[in-house]
Amino acid sequence: MPRLAGAALPFAMLLFFLAGCGADPGPPAPVAAVRPVKTVTVSGGSADVRRSFPARIEAARRAELGFRVSGTVKELLFKEGDNVPEGATIARLDPTDFRIVLADRQAVFDNAQRNFRRANELIGAGNISKLDFDRMEANFKSTEAALKQARQDLAYTELKAPFAGRLAKRYVERFEEVMAKMSVVSLQQSDALDVKIDVPEALVRTIRAERAEVPDAAQPQTEAWAEFEGMPEQRFALTVKEVSTRADPRTQTFEATFSMPNPKSMVVLPGMTATVTIDFSRISAVVELIWLPAAAVVADATLSPHVWLLDPVSLTVSKRPVQVGDLQGDRIAITGGLQGGEEIVAVGASYMAQGMKVSRMKQSEQAVPRADDPR
Repeated sequence: MPRLAGAALPFAMLLFFLAGCGADPGPPAPVAAVRPVKTVTVSGGSADVRRSFPARIEAARRAELGFRVSGTVKELLFKEGDNVPEGATIARLDPTDFRIVLADRQAVFDNAQRNFRRANELIGAGNISKLDFDRMEANFKSTEAALKQARQDLAYTELKAPFAGRLAKRYVERFEEVMAKMSVVSLQQSDALDVKIDVPEALVRTIRAERAEVPDAAQPQTEAWAEFEGMPEQRFALTVKEVSTRADPRTQTFEATFSMPNPKSMVVLPGMTATVTIDFSRISAVVELIWLPAAAVVADATLSPHVWLLDPVSLTVSKRPVQVGDLQGDRIAITGGLQGGEEIVAVGASYMAQGMKVSRMKQSEQAVPRADDPR
């Protein structure tokens, strides 16, 4: 009996060992999924930065002209579209009533002047009081001022051109009654034009900086030209005139005004449209634009834009803040934060996390979008 007990002990230990070797180790540790992504390699910012903008044409100098007195329009000496020399009379009011007033003021003044001269003689001899003399002197000066006003009003019955230009619009016709300061005609300078465009924030700094730093006599660094639909083969050089410092509340763009001489080869009138192209390539401090797929740029909880940069060795992604510019279709301009040669996640950026392991999709797969591609 003791021999059986001694043999049973090693056998029991063997069963325990075998049972331990065959025990279920449990589920394996989860392996992080490697997400396939589409990538794009950042090319360097273009050295020939050209941007085109729709433009509107306005007169470089314009004025709404009206009489400084009320009256009846007697003459309109120019038609719409006529060229008007500087100082020329554009329109006249009926001067009859003004001449009557002038004659009356002249008579009153003449009488006051005679009385004042007599008072000057009498005051010296002590024949009138100082009070009477002062009263006659005041009356003389008052009637003199009234006479000057009547002469001025008569002169105001003629509306003269303050500068040479083209008569753009007539708002009244002959024999109409007009009030003082009411617009009668619109005069526009004909030898120079303003070309206005709306510029995004990313570029307005460059235009403003050049205008502030480059003297008028120096060679401008920003080359700009206008093209018109009727003559697309011709370019008309532009000069920066002024740039607004207040953004449009709706579009968040800034109005930039360029000037150009009125071309002789074609008719260009205020109100027409054009296309303005600006070449920033000669500016050393130009903002180099990098264009990326719009889906590559995402925003965090603070609404700060960023992209996901791919490490080519570890194939992990890291967050890179960027500065963005214009959005054109499915592309967005990057004005800062990236360098040429860097590889970023182009599609699926919203699913990335810091340090996530990814794999590049094959070029054939990247070239053909799939319906289930993350965006």
